[in-house]
Amino acid sequence: MSMLTPPGMGGQYRIKGNKYPRMRRPRRRGRLAFLAVASATALGVIGWGTLQLIDVFTGGGGKASAAGVRAGCATAAEPKASPSPARAERALPKPGQITVNVLNATARKGLAKQTADELKKRGFHIGQVGNATKEFDKKVKGTGLLLGATSAMNTSLPVLATQLTGAETRADTRKGADVDLVIGDGFKELAKQPDATKALAALSAPRPAADAAKKGC
Repeated sequence: MSMLTPPGMGGQYRIKGNKYPRMRRPRRRGRLAFLAVASATALGVIGWGTLQLIDVFTGGGGKASAAGVRAGCATAAEPKASPSPARAERALPKPGQITVNVLNATARKGLAKQTADELKKRGFHIGQVGNATKEFDKKVKGTGLLLGATSAMNTSLPVLATQLTGAETRADTRKGADVDLVIGDGFKELAKQPDATKALAALSAPRPAADAAKKGC
């Protein structure tokens, strides 16, 4: 009887020979497969949750944001049916609505009348024609000085300025709507009529719309 045979046991339970049976560990393939599936599922849930958080804080994702920006730019660029104040034509007076006093501050005679006659041909209404007052006589070194009330700075005076290149524009304390053209030492002649007409047309043209939607487009 072998030493490994328990006492009282024999026959078919008797262990013979010098080889012993080896006990194998149970296979764990099923458990490993379960763990792999569970890990993949957990990672998927975590990734999905992360994407949801990104969507919340970025306003619906990159594609939606990009589409929204492009749509906003296209909307801003489309012209509206009714003109906005920024695109409307400036309410400037016509030359015939402007009364111009032509005053000569130089030592050259006849400039006031000559200039007044030319302005009249161009449609301006002529008021006083003569020599400048002592305040300006022989003291205007440039081509001329345009004077008017504060309210004329954005109305009558810009229109008159299209007729005399390089003239200085200044407001004074007058109450009336008439304006003065004081001829200076640098005066040679009024602007060429085609150039003056072109400048007046550009002055009255609609201004471009405000570029509010340009940022980010």
